[in-house]
Amino acid sequence: MAEESEAINPGSTWNYFNYFTEVEEHFQRARGTGLFLMSPIDWALVENWKNGGIPLEAVLRGIDYAFEKHYSKKSKSGKLINSVAWCSQAIQEEADAMAGNVIIRREPAKAPFELEELRQYLESNLATLRKLDLFVEVTASLQAIFDAAEEHYTDLEQLEQRLTALEEKLSAIVRASVSDEDLFRHRRELEATLRPYRGKMSAEQISMLERQYLDRRIQESAGLPRLSLFYLK
Repeated sequence: MAEESEAINPGSTWNYFNYFTEVEEHFQRARGTGLFLMSPIDWALVENWKNGGIPLEAVLRGIDYAFEKHYSKKSKSGKLINSVAWCSQAIQEEADAMAGNVIIRREPAKAPFELEELRQYLESNLATLRKLDLFVEVTASLQAIFDAAEEHYTDLEQLEQRLTALEEKLSAIVRASVSDEDLFRHRRELEATLRPYRGKMSAEQISMLERQYLDRRIQESAGLPRLSLFYLK
């Protein structure tokens, strides 16, 4: 329950690359059970927040508030909140309230991985792209990054921005070749998943989430690797 989740202190610091982990673990604690894994829609939503610059503190506070509100209702259904998406409205409210009012201190982006692990990750993604043999320009750009891995390792946030830009280029190339039938199928899956949470999101949030989700599904269907450092295991 919300009252059992860890308190969030103003000015707390987090490592940039722990964004997804912090959200998933905090949601688990607020929910009161470890039997929870984020769904594809949750991952797309959290990625949206991360890419949109929503402070991690706002996300964690919003999760706490959503659970407090859920459990304080007079008529308790006993149902568990089963998606991070349920907390979207509360998280946006927290982000809006914090904007311009609180300085969020964030630790320098210390990588939770070694240089050699980064090299292996980039090399693996390069191998996948070469097998597909459809993305010559993106493959060349990723090769240049691999060749300068040691230099990029000193500024991982900038590297993340470069890799995200390459992912977006991949998505644009693949999206243009997706059949109408496949795109329709992906949209039906999205609508079925998103329907219970539409009332928790603004039209802008839904639009951004739809794009993020569809890009993820299209990438997965095409067998494309995720280039972002957040997927370096």
